[in-house]
Amino acid sequence: MALSTLSPPPLPSLTSQSSAAGTSSSSLPKLVHSIAAVSFPVNPHNHCLSTTIAATPPPAAQHKWRTQVSFFTSFLGNNKTKSAEAIKEELLEAIAPLDRGAEATPEDQQKIDQIARKLEAVSPTKEPLKSDLLNGKWELVYTTSQSILQTQRPKFLRSRRNFQAINVDTLRAQNMESWPFFNQAPILVTICRKVKSLCPSLTNLTPLQVTANLTPLNSKKVAVQFDVFKIGGLIPIKAPGRARGELEITYLDEELRVSRGDKGNLFILTMVDPSYRVPT
Repeated sequence: MALSTLSPPPLPSLTSQSSAAGTSSSSLPKLVHSIAAVSFPVNPHNHCLSTTIAATPPPAAQHKWRTQVSFFTSFLGNNKTKSAEAIKEELLEAIAPLDRGAEATPEDQQKIDQIARKLEAVSPTKEPLKSDLLNGKWELVYTTSQSILQTQRPKFLRSRRNFQAINVDTLRAQNMESWPFFNQAPILVTICRKVKSLCPSLTNLTPLQVTANLTPLNSKKVAVQFDVFKIGGLIPIKAPGRARGELEITYLDEELRVSRGDKGNLFILTMVDPSYRVPT
């Protein structure tokens, strides 16, 4: 016979037992149990007791569970930081032998771009244009911009080091170069290719100086309008209106900055002087 068709044996009546013992029902203790449902099989000796219990973890257990979750979240956060540091190290090691990108092959450029994108995905600064970490002078350690690398020139006519400074509060920027025949003195870099009509005999050999105004387009991207450049520190010349572009800051921390230009160029810079200010 199926178990579902059988009825459990009747439970003994507490009232009748009490009456038989001469005890009033009002003196019986009330039975309170957390078991919501109990089903008895026909033969208790051969079948297991089936219960359904509605249980709520005690406050101490809830607190312990929250502590474990908090610790786990913190552990994930630490892993993210370590991951960013590991990616930074991988990126800097990959670009070290490439002479700021001048010696990079297309395969090298693709590899660097892939590593940079991994780093951009874990950027700790979500709104870099609102961060003081952007202030100061940065050194360019890698780029895909051929106009900056000047790979069409002999090496002795190329800039040795490139710098960029930004003031977040005044929205001013400045690009700088170091040339071998100027004792590597920092000078402002430039838009030579855009102003050859103004100084055709000097743009190939003489360093330029340039400053720019920045106009935020969102919390990461700015429009760049170059305003004044100098040749060898001489009389300032107003930059042509077409000397402009856009720059998006895709990764920023205390040591490293990654930016992308509107022409698809990648720029990777390291901090050299956080106290530097762009001249007004």
